[in-house]
Amino acid sequence: MSPAEADPSTERPEVASSNREASPVARHVILGRVKVADPSPEAQALGTPTRSEARQTGAEERSAMDRVVGLDLGEKISYCEIKDEQVIERATVVGIAGLARLLGPNTPPAMVAFEACRESWAVHDQLLVWGHKPLMIDTTRVRQLGIGQHKRKNDRIDAETIARSLAVGRLPLAHVLSPHRRQLRLQLSVRRALVETRAQYSATIRGLARAQGKRLPACNPENLPQKLSEAQLDDETRLLAEPIVTMLKELTPQIKLVEAKLEQLCAGEPVVQRLSTVPVVALIVAAAFVSVIDEAKRFRDAHQVEAYLGLVPSENTSGKRKLGAITKQGNSYVRALLIQSAHCILRLRADDPLKRWPENVEQRRGKKIAVVAVARRLVGILWAIWRDGTTYNITKLGNASAHGLSSHADALKVEAARMRDDVSPTGNRRSAPRAATRAKISREVAMT
Repeated sequence: MSPAEADPSTERPEVASSNREASPVARHVILGRVKVADPSPEAQALGTPTRSEARQTGAEERSAMDRVVGLDLGEKISYCEIKDEQVIERATVVGIAGLARLLGPNTPPAMVAFEACRESWAVHDQLLVWGHKPLMIDTTRVRQLGIGQHKRKNDRIDAETIARSLAVGRLPLAHVLSPHRRQLRLQLSVRRALVETRAQYSATIRGLARAQGKRLPACNPENLPQKLSEAQLDDETRLLAEPIVTMLKELTPQIKLVEAKLEQLCAGEPVVQRLSTVPVVALIVAAAFVSVIDEAKRFRDAHQVEAYLGLVPSENTSGKRKLGAITKQGNSYVRALLIQSAHCILRLRADDPLKRWPENVEQRRGKKIAVVAVARRLVGILWAIWRDGTTYNITKLGNASAHGLSSHADALKVEAARMRDDVSPTGNRRSAPRAATRAKISREVAMT
């Protein structure tokens, strides 16, 4: 995930009973099914949901900080300050330095809200230095604040909408990464850009060769220049590919340099070493997972982490409950790495329960669903290892897999028994679709 992505989510925990007796201003407010909660670090550690959490600012904070400010970040920053439900000041400045006049160290402390974006971390840190309380908004939930309603959306209106939402304590906040995890993510972003560029250059070179009726042998991108020099190509094709080959030769050393920096950063992250004990999860996958999750205990359970990364089915509960494809919310880069890891798990030669479980899923529901299922399960395993401070335990995973398969088999047997009883008095099945379903369940029971 690039720094531009704010790390927001989809799952919402229920209201904590310990806060139900709070004052009218400080109590939790429900926005649809979104929890509005205390933004303190303790609250974040205890109950942070999947992608972000909508939280209400407290009465004590309001008394200490009378100023309420909304910012819309971009090439120019739009500033709006609200007091007693009235706009008292507007401004447009250029860059963070332009905010010094309005929010500098000599100004009264303020609560400042802004959407998560590429420069939001820098703005967040600068506001802290100036003595203000920065609140970063989850960009996936800004519509609930009224941004973009009536097809009216510009920087000036957005800043006012954010300020008014802050004034009533209705902000869906995004999680703010710790400084070390930010550095880790930035290095991963650099590596990702270099690797994707190398892959694009390699594909272009292979395409040029194919245009001449030649096919280059399969090899790693770093070995492609050598294979190209050994291939029987005409001078015109070599001359055409020469600029790309030159750039390709420069990329591999740069990638190794960035990976060395990543190893140095991960040396101070023991959790990365523990996550790397899982099959096919190496340094890059573990580091990317840590850089996005940041803190395992801010999630209540593994399902929240799965939803945070967009690996749970989408749902439409208007009327009859209907599940669809995965949501694909959250960090797309980490999700892609997990899907790639899932493919590698299915190709493992070792006898591992992490492989046997998706094989059973594949037999029942196909390979595509099996890959997503094992990626989702891999998230749960990584999160549990991080939470418990343990390493990969093949015996424990095997017992869990056996218990899950046994429970599934029991459920199938119950369903099969119900369908055997669900026949007409003459002994005929009530419908052809039901008969087909019964036959399918019978086959699954036989397989288990």
